Amino acid sequence: MLFNSIEFAIFLPLVFVLYWFVFNRNLKLQNLFIVAASYVFYGWWDWRFLFLIAFTSFCSWGSGLLIDRYKSQPKKARIISTLNIVLNLLILGAFKYYDFFVTSFADVFLGGKTDGLLLNIILPVGISFYTFQALSYSIDVYRGKLEPTRDVIQFFAFVSFFPQLVAGPIERATNLLPQFAMPRKFDYDTAVDGMRQILWGLFKKMVVADNCAVYVDQVFSTYTEQSGSTLLLAAIFFTFQIYGDFSGYSDIAIGTAKLFGIKLMRNFNVPYFSRDIAEFWRRWHISLTTWFRDYVYIPLGGSRVSKPKVVRNTFVIFLLSGFWHGANWTFIVWGAYHAMLFLPLILLGKNRKHTDVVAAGRLLPNLKELGQMLLTFLLAVVGWIIFRASNIGEAWHYLCRLFSKSLFTIPWLDNRHYYVPVVLSIVVMLVVEWLQRSRDHAFDLSGIRSHVLKFGIYYVMLVALFWFGGHAESFIYFQF
Repeated sequence: MLFNSIEFAIFLPLVFVLYWFVFNRNLKLQNLFIVAASYVFYGWWDWRFLFLIAFTSFCSWGSGLLIDRYKSQPKKARIISTLNIVLNLLILGAFKYYDFFVTSFADVFLGGKTDGLLLNIILPVGISFYTFQALSYSIDVYRGKLEPTRDVIQFFAFVSFFPQLVAGPIERATNLLPQFAMPRKFDYDTAVDGMRQILWGLFKKMVVADNCAVYVDQVFSTYTEQSGSTLLLAAIFFTFQIYGDFSGYSDIAIGTAKLFGIKLMRNFNVPYFSRDIAEFWRRWHISLTTWFRDYVYIPLGGSRVSKPKVVRNTFVIFLLSGFWHGANWTFIVWGAYHAMLFLPLILLGKNRKHTDVVAAGRLLPNLKELGQMLLTFLLAVVGWIIFRASNIGEAWHYLCRLFSKSLFTIPWLDNRHYYVPVVLSIVVMLVVEWLQRSRDHAFDLSGIRSHVLKFGIYYVMLVALFWFGGHAESFIYFQF
């Protein structure tokens, strides 16, 4: 079920009413209702995959109880934790990576022949997200950071909570699970703030991302015929498309969770205003980058080891991050590209140089900050070309054609009048997020006291959605 669909527009109010007015008197029933609603939401695509998420949930919940039972016997607890991790990763690997490994092996050793070797199975929506979320629970229980829950309904609600089920944020059990253990009270101000964030997320997805996608798809499918300037414009449009699409989803998810009295972690924090790549990665897909930091990078020794190991650790997390996105060499190369950009900063001890808000206390950045942001943005654009390409050859040829003499020509636009509102929507998004960069989300209007002005803004946003948001495109990160 898509957030930007008629089905969800009916589903959400119905669930909201039942949640607060029918099941609100009994916490267990309220949690059970959340599980049921989440399974309906997830099963809307393919009900068969409900068995998979239920199996993953049950195994992780059971492993937590067994780890706690044998906590006085560290070897047994470690075996149980390891078995659960391996089981979850095997399931993820079978659905997401098996065909990739077989095809790669066949290309090298079998002349590309894969007859009878491929599974050709559909990738379950959001499997990488809920698998990592379930893994964080058993790992934290094993580490003693979290007491295991004996309430299976609470745990199933934690894994399957529908707002963030299929595209994050990837929540930690230490944050989300305790919220299902406590009675929740409706808070009007929080709900209104959630609705604002949903509205902003829909604007970024339906007005910015989906309209950018039209041009991006046209150019990438015919890139061999396009000029360098056209390829650059398409790459920039994709840079805003993937941001509007993914951060838009996160805004809708976080805002929807607020309607149910649940607080989710922030997943994006104005990443295109970053002054270097290290800052970019602290602000982009925060739930995934912190997951790899806490469960992979730090256990490997982080940056408190020898320089060769720091290099190893940096490449490990970026390559894993790339591979997490999908079974394609483009994602691995994209991860390696960012690792190479990140490495000089961490070796020179400058990876934590920019942890504050850019141009704090000022309306505009200075020339140095502006230059840093533009350079970081352009480096990200190059990375997104690799990410968007179908294969490595396409990415290479695209970049070669981009950096040619035709880069200095006028880009191709099939209907210039159509792209005026597209560019305008990007500008609006950037201006709003720049002005609101120090707030929890860009559409936090708590500082505006005039109700007339607030409702005027709501009206403009709604008009933009209905006028320019005619596409019901799927979210990009559903494929991951």
